[in-house]
Amino acid sequence: MSTNEKAGTAAARVLGVPEMGLVVLVGVSGAGKSTFAAKHFASTQVISSDHCRGLVSDDENDQSASADAFSLLHTVVDIRLRRGLLAVVDATNVQAGARQDLLRVAKANDVLSTAIVLDVPEALARERNRDRPDRDFGDHVIRRQRRDLRQSVKRLRREGFRKVYVLSGPEEIDAATVELERAWPDRKELTGPFDVVGDVHGCREELEELLGDLGYAFSRDGLGRPVGARHPEGRTAVFVGDLVDRGPDSPGVLRLVMGMVADGDALCVPGNHENKLIRVLRGGRARLTHGLAETMEQLGRESEEFRERVLDFCDGLVSHLILDGGRLVVAHAGLKEAYHGRASGRVRSFALYGDTTGETDEYGLPVRLPWAREYRGRAAVVYGHTPMVGAEWLNNTLCLDTGCVFGGRLTALRYPERELVDVAAHRTWYEPARPLGGEPERAAKARPDTVVDITDVGAGDLGSGMFVETEHGRVRAGGGSTLAALEVMSRFSVDPRWLLYLPPTMAPAPTSAEPGLLEHPNEAFASFRGSGIGEVVCEEKHMGSRAVAVLCRDGDAAERRFVPGELGTVYTRTGRPFFNDPTLQAEVVDRLRRAVTDAGLWDRLGTDWIALDGEMLPWSAKARSLIRERYASVGAAARAALPAAGAALAAAAGRGVPVGGLADGVARRTEQIEEFSRVYRRYSWDTDGVAGLRYAPFMVLASEGREYGDADHLWHMAVAERLAEASGLVRSTRYRVVDTTDPAACASAAGWWSELVSTGGEGMVVKPVLGARASGRKGLAQPGLKVRGPEYLRIVYGPDYTDPERLEVLKDRDVGRKSGLAMREHKLGLEALARHARREPLWRVHEPVFAVLALESEPVDPRL
Repeated sequence: MSTNEKAGTAAARVLGVPEMGLVVLVGVSGAGKSTFAAKHFASTQVISSDHCRGLVSDDENDQSASADAFSLLHTVVDIRLRRGLLAVVDATNVQAGARQDLLRVAKANDVLSTAIVLDVPEALARERNRDRPDRDFGDHVIRRQRRDLRQSVKRLRREGFRKVYVLSGPEEIDAATVELERAWPDRKELTGPFDVVGDVHGCREELEELLGDLGYAFSRDGLGRPVGARHPEGRTAVFVGDLVDRGPDSPGVLRLVMGMVADGDALCVPGNHENKLIRVLRGGRARLTHGLAETMEQLGRESEEFRERVLDFCDGLVSHLILDGGRLVVAHAGLKEAYHGRASGRVRSFALYGDTTGETDEYGLPVRLPWAREYRGRAAVVYGHTPMVGAEWLNNTLCLDTGCVFGGRLTALRYPERELVDVAAHRTWYEPARPLGGEPERAAKARPDTVVDITDVGAGDLGSGMFVETEHGRVRAGGGSTLAALEVMSRFSVDPRWLLYLPPTMAPAPTSAEPGLLEHPNEAFASFRGSGIGEVVCEEKHMGSRAVAVLCRDGDAAERRFVPGELGTVYTRTGRPFFNDPTLQAEVVDRLRRAVTDAGLWDRLGTDWIALDGEMLPWSAKARSLIRERYASVGAAARAALPAAGAALAAAAGRGVPVGGLADGVARRTEQIEEFSRVYRRYSWDTDGVAGLRYAPFMVLASEGREYGDADHLWHMAVAERLAEASGLVRSTRYRVVDTTDPAACASAAGWWSELVSTGGEGMVVKPVLGARASGRKGLAQPGLKVRGPEYLRIVYGPDYTDPERLEVLKDRDVGRKSGLAMREHKLGLEALARHARREPLWRVHEPVFAVLALESEPVDPRL
């Protein structure tokens, strides 16, 4: 595509504009720039000089405010570009100085710039300005602007605009359309699975061996040379560059990789050696060092057509690739987060050569800055470039250059499994200038991946809070909350290596319209039905304490994934050890591990560890002090005071004092306090060690390499039943499946709820059958709505909450904030499990885990 385009043809009327970058509208006053911007761009994307002038002076035509207005305009443009957004500047921009200021902002943010010139006849511009009473300048201004415009059009490309579109006349302007284009590195739609291959450097035989071990089947030409390779399971190979130089068969490597890329079986980014090869193949001057001489000699034995194919292939490679929804970035020498998805010479240089100082070391090689040491990006960055003794993760980055051409190994990463596969070099093909031993940043790590720093969880800046990017949107936790969470996690939690997840709070169903009831299943069914969820599962709600159990099959699993020397843990929804007695904690873990073994789940799930979410019963096992101090004390006080009050009222009545109403109230309170006491007593019983404890699992959270948010709840219930059959410690959960669009099914389920609560049950939880990742019309659905029985709610709202006047007030409760909190925590929980399944570093997993704990510190009525 030409960078200077006239819009006179139908094809040229489509203006390609980067979706992240700078667009500068150029035209005289009255050219229709504001109309064009409003037609083709969102109002938030357009920054108008007139609007900025009005913001700083209350008068869009106050020319004395222009300096401040453009200062504001440049600031807004800079912020939008820094945040990866599109910025469209609506100003005349006919003078080179004004454009240069904008181009400097774009360059500083490493984005591309596009100029769209609206060229209308001078007479039309004058006419339009005369029709606008706010434009009181003379025709000479239009003539000067048009002269500047004519001089500008010829040099816009030289000024630094990557694309220039010139629309001549109102007809061409009206006919034009704008099409937003993704950045070249943006391949987020490709989700893999991938096999990322390190620096090959002409080692074709080792590459064939590695691809064979990875499961690829080769296609060959008439001479038996590999010209393609395809994985039977649809995996895609990704090459990190430096295919050529130093090794014995650079043409053979190129032939294979180019064929795979052409067939859609591979992706590739350029290395610095390909970059140098391009210059030589184009006839440019370059020193034939570092193996380039060998490559040119090998290519000299190939046909001219092959060399042209190599040039076209290498020249078409993009500096880096963003894959798997933004979770994976591949660049030859790595890439810091600020450069992901950006396009500039600075970004390309970093991707090809790393962050260099411009100096050389004692071996004559560039001195590189340790960018990976401080990397804290969301995406895993996989790269090569600097030969290492072995591949090793550091801060969510991985260098795959393990020096095959120097006699080391050729290494690949299986993604998302995060498994390394390598083969040994067949021989030392090239003597290294510097002994293999690892990059400076890996030789002197700032801290291990398993250490969580205060800045990782947004608590370094007091009051700033933290934002967590999740698959379902960004979630924020306030600054004060993060500080409270920091104290909990640093002082009271289990070993942080166990904390792969914290359960979200649970929202109540909308307040019931039924007389005498605060909660009823009908409102839960209606809520899910309204959000597009047709089928739900109603699970019996156990009155216990939330408990996450992480269990390892053996010590090797614990050492590899969690804590050496321990076989599991059980912790509360705030990350604390569930049992204060370490011996009891270990005994419960052992019993649960045996249940998993006897149920055959290790082999069935193909794992050596498992994480479960459930309830530990009885409630008194964890909440004994709460029951004694908050509930039993209320009952004891009432039983001491109410009889005395009743006796005093009876004596007063005997003297003829009209106290009948008060006496009836005291009698009613006496009945209510007994009902109140029966509720909490029902959920309390004595235990002796493990004896008397029951664990009711309702969800398998994760196992090696995967999380189970996409599994339907019937599968989770079936797993819980297998565990209950295998161990007396485990209790299964009664449940029913309900079609929310079937009134009879809803009525039957409501009747079942009535039976549960009338016989002492707490109530039930209504969840989408499709599982934790179920989505409705507006995106991710609520993970569950709790529907509690009227008797149980006495311990929530007080013994007398059923009095009509109190119930009327309670029915005005606002459940919206609690529902919002539940959804935010649910998103964070899913994100934490997904990161753990991808084997991301602990600090990455802890970011959403910590945010859940922070949100739990925010003030929301706990009674909801």
